[in-house]
Amino acid sequence: MSETSVPVTTLASTSTSSTSSSPTSASSLKTRGRGARISLGALQIVLGLFYAFASALPKLIAHPSAAEAFDKLGWGSAGMYLIGTLELAGGLALLVPLLSSVAAVALSALMVGAFVVNVTVIHGPYVATPLILILPLALIAWARRGHTTELVRWVRRRA
Repeated sequence: MSETSVPVTTLASTSTSSTSSSPTSASSLKTRGRGARISLGALQIVLGLFYAFASALPKLIAHPSAAEAFDKLGWGSAGMYLIGTLELAGGLALLVPLLSSVAAVALSALMVGAFVVNVTVIHGPYVATPLILILPLALIAWARRGHTTELVRWVRRRA
């Protein structure tokens, strides 16, 4: 036998050992997968509540700080209420499983706009905040992309 060839018995014992440990790895993968699903769900809840209460609510109740910022932009109260309504809708949609991926994409687009406005007009201390929020939104959009497929099927059946 040459030095570069592997004995058949070694290959057989390697494949046997990998299949014998597979129930253990399968259970650890299930546990890890369950933990990831729970973490992702918790992230969706936190972001949904953040957008609904911390971000949309000040705009919808015309808090002086929000009104001042939108006046500085020249968008006035109409722009403030529009953005607040979009953030509220997106935050609530993050909590609905079938809409979560689409909501994450829509809120990401809104955050791109917020970043551009922060950089070009406001020049405030929170320029990076929209970019930071895009990261977990992108994770949700990617992880829940199957929900988008279900949503498209549902809409097609209704049409």
